[in-house]
Amino acid sequence: MLLGVLIVLSSCTVQKINKSLTKSDVFDKGHLGFMLTDPSKEKPLVAINEDKYFIPASNTKLFTFYTSYTVLGDEKVNGLNYLERGDSLIFWGTGDPSLLHPDLEDSTVIEFLQKSEKQLFLIDNFDQIDAFGPGWSWDWYNAYYATERSALPIYGNVARFSKDSTQAGFDTYPNYFEQWLFPAPAPSTYLSFQRNRLKNEYTYFTPESSKTFERDIPFITSAKFAAQLLSEKLNKKVSLISDDHYLKLDPKKLQTAPADSIYAQMMKISDNFLAEQLMLLVSDQLNNRLSTREAIEYAKENLLNDLPDEPMWYDGSGLSSRNMFTPRSVIALLGKIRAEVPLEKIKAYFPAGGESGTIRNWYPADEGQPPYIYAKTGTLSMSSALSGYLITKSGKILHFSALMNNYQIPSSELKAELEKVLYHIHDRY
Repeated sequence: MLLGVLIVLSSCTVQKINKSLTKSDVFDKGHLGFMLTDPSKEKPLVAINEDKYFIPASNTKLFTFYTSYTVLGDEKVNGLNYLERGDSLIFWGTGDPSLLHPDLEDSTVIEFLQKSEKQLFLIDNFDQIDAFGPGWSWDWYNAYYATERSALPIYGNVARFSKDSTQAGFDTYPNYFEQWLFPAPAPSTYLSFQRNRLKNEYTYFTPESSKTFERDIPFITSAKFAAQLLSEKLNKKVSLISDDHYLKLDPKKLQTAPADSIYAQMMKISDNFLAEQLMLLVSDQLNNRLSTREAIEYAKENLLNDLPDEPMWYDGSGLSSRNMFTPRSVIALLGKIRAEVPLEKIKAYFPAGGESGTIRNWYPADEGQPPYIYAKTGTLSMSSALSGYLITKSGKILHFSALMNNYQIPSSELKAELEKVLYHIHDRY
């Protein structure tokens, strides 16, 4: 008798959830794909347009994360390829983003090159990867979210300008860019750092009201510029060479930053640069080449060939509007992640509702309770997404994917409506 009552209650809850999605005045203003599953049950609890393709925005990083975690693991990444020939140390990049990154701050490569008594030669393999991904917009050049991809990133391929409340001026990291930093010709109402589109020169305006700030502005990178920055940091000459012969050899690999730290930053703050570089690390691990396309093809053929629908996948970050996934494929991927990644690591990597990352101001738990949402966000023009894990008050871990396209209303309205739905699931299921 009790089991029958619970089944009826569960059925009523599912019906209410379905109605809150299909009868919503907010969700009705665009295209909604939603799927909710209880892994202990054979059929999905809710499935709305689950077989339709949607632009996922940064939900793409779920695919990047799973591919990277499977291929690279959670130990240190291979941060440098190198060969020793006589009195020469010949090296080239693997795509590792951690070298002197303003947040990751790994200096393993610097220490390795500093200790070497050999002449240093950097091989130019930058032509293996385009700075921008397919479908990216040219006018994103000044935005951190479109930081250039490269074979050997240094300083995260950005200039960081920052100030705390105790400073009169502001700091520039690396300080190399101080010589290329100029006051804006005309004052502005807002804090502004603007790079010249064609060269690494910056103008700035900092109003008196700006007590604290931190701005990361991409710089134009190249093998020549990377060699220059390395030479200055090492205080020893790094010569640039072009010789494909060396790239065909089997190099030694220098381990650098923990993959764990890269995954956590990439997922929590939705760091596009780290996502793109992770796919290059995957490619390097697989075949000593840097190719996002080859890494994606490997993942589709070997890791994701059991998904319900083939991913239309073009970059690591989700910046490309060419990416398209179905909610049921995202759900299948979440199941694979849940089966292969310990829950505590998922909680460490994923943004937590009301607590951390891109959802720290959304989906809060009841006062005094731990987060109940661990999920990846996604935002592009007219595209919003949230997919991950929902922990109910009864202790169940549900998998959900909400993909929302062609909405011309503020994303905050979509989040507020979705927040109501997800809390109801958390509270009642």
